[in-house]
Amino acid sequence: MQRINRVTVNWKNVTLKIILDANFLFVPLQFKIDIFEGITRLLNKKFEPILLSTTRRELQTMADMGSPQLRKQAAVALKFAETCKVIDVKKRAEETDDDVILRIASEWKSTVATNDRELRKKLRGRNIPVIFLRGKNRFDLEGGLG
Repeated sequence: MQRINRVTVNWKNVTLKIILDANFLFVPLQFKIDIFEGITRLLNKKFEPILLSTTRRELQTMADMGSPQLRKQAAVALKFAETCKVIDVKKRAEETDDDVILRIASEWKSTVATNDRELRKKLRGRNIPVIFLRGKNRFDLEGGLG
């Protein structure tokens, strides 16, 4: 007879990977909210903020070629992005930046932080948890973390 070892996981000590969308990094500028502290309070868990290389390039393009106001905002968003772990991913020919986030979040079974309504809808359609800003002053979670 084989003995089965049961492992108890203390989920408070598990570090979650949270993929951040570009627009989520604009929240501190627009609403004067610390996104990292807000997510920590919402989840009551350790998390690792992840920035996909495609999202970083999207922000860099905004900082280089956007309107003067967008360039300034994107430059500040890139400063916030320095807190994140950047993961190098390849964008397929037919993919948008949002498609890359959808693909990677699906593969990793990872939560995504975004305020993009259309992306949120697509993520929820794939049962991917989403963190978003509610009421301009607090974060909320759609879907369970498991």
